Amino acid sequence: MRLLTTATAVAALMGQALSQDVPTFPFPTTCSGVAAPRYPYTLDAGWEATKIVSGLRQPRTIIFDTLGHMLVLQATMGISVHTFGADGCVNSTKTLFQSSGLNHGLSLTPDGKTLYASSQTTAWSWTYDPVAMTVTGQKTVVSGIGQGIHSTRTVVVSPKNPNLILVSVGAASNWDNPTIDPSVGRAIVKVFDVSAAPANGYSFNTQGTVLGYGLRNEVALAFDPNGHVWGAENSGDDFRRTVNGQATDIHIDNPAEELNYLGDPAAPLENNWFGYPTCFTVWEPSNFRDNTALKTGSQFVVTPNTTFNDASCDGKSVPPSLSFPAHMAPITNAFHPTGDNLYITFHGSWDRQPAQGYFVAEVPFKTNEDGTYAPVAAPDSKTGYKNIIGAQNPGSCNSPSLTMSTCWRLAGLSWDPAGERLFVSSDNQAQGEIFVLRKKA
Repeated sequence: MRLLTTATAVAALMGQALSQDVPTFPFPTTCSGVAAPRYPYTLDAGWEATKIVSGLRQPRTIIFDTLGHMLVLQATMGISVHTFGADGCVNSTKTLFQSSGLNHGLSLTPDGKTLYASSQTTAWSWTYDPVAMTVTGQKTVVSGIGQGIHSTRTVVVSPKNPNLILVSVGAASNWDNPTIDPSVGRAIVKVFDVSAAPANGYSFNTQGTVLGYGLRNEVALAFDPNGHVWGAENSGDDFRRTVNGQATDIHIDNPAEELNYLGDPAAPLENNWFGYPTCFTVWEPSNFRDNTALKTGSQFVVTPNTTFNDASCDGKSVPPSLSFPAHMAPITNAFHPTGDNLYITFHGSWDRQPAQGYFVAEVPFKTNEDGTYAPVAAPDSKTGYKNIIGAQNPGSCNSPSLTMSTCWRLAGLSWDPAGERLFVSSDNQAQGEIFVLRKKA
């Protein structure tokens, strides 16, 4: 595996943006004309937060262009672009591209000139002008993506190799058994070289390179300072552990949501099967009375037998680097430019009472001796993250659908180009909101 030293990696991936005199703004304590937060929240004492945008339609993804303008994908509406005034508040909003089919993916090349976005079946590119805030020359990059219960298609550009784009597709159902074969094109993350794309774009199932499969719904994808990929996975629902014909409901606290190291998109891992639909991850080991050797982060199967049991996952399925409580639904993750922390939005549970999630997690990272990055916490830890902002009473949150809830539903997440302010969206259809956060000095 090709590695960069920490200093070289940070310079290569972050230096360009930070050296272009990206405008910085004061942190606003209030913004005129912006409605009060729709839902109450709690905030870690080391952070401050201000709501800066209201009235959006399901803001799923936030990115920034090279001039510091904020681009937002609003699901079922399109892409908007927002500029900032001297007070740090949004002072103008413009529709960049209107389309009811866009639902999640949004990414820019490091030079800020090519924009990517996705619908459930297709990924497109445009030439983007950050000065005029316009897009031209729409092209189909990837098509033929299958449909199912997981409709979002994450699209991200590799910062180290901007010709490479990653496209994530979730499982078609809770138990999508055919995905044990990566050629079915679901529960998978693939890499496509746009510099060699056919005139009509790639066919998702039959072309591209598999970065990882056996990933039930790897919506959140982020690059560490080396340009390596970390995915946060939405794992399964309604699990019952069946041993010798006796079933036990384990779904309240299992399986765990996962943080997976997917590696370098230019050189995929030799073993890139991450377990689904066979091997899952333990969050609460006390539910597994038949196998007391299991601990948080261990792999398990739902119905162990003489042919394939929990131990069979070892060496076959790539286990997660870190785990999170069940059903919290990670949507977006983003590293701080220094690589010392990864941030994740948890959309919140629907399949659990009391509910959980509905917060932004800060996951401390470290640099290993070989220059690679890893969570500070061990894989069996239950305390490898911190809630920095979240719903005031998450246990009472009721979320009957993807965007309906009695609480906010945290979705988009992005650092500004200067690495000073963290922007977070809620895509609750009652009111789409964006907040800006900053660590206190």
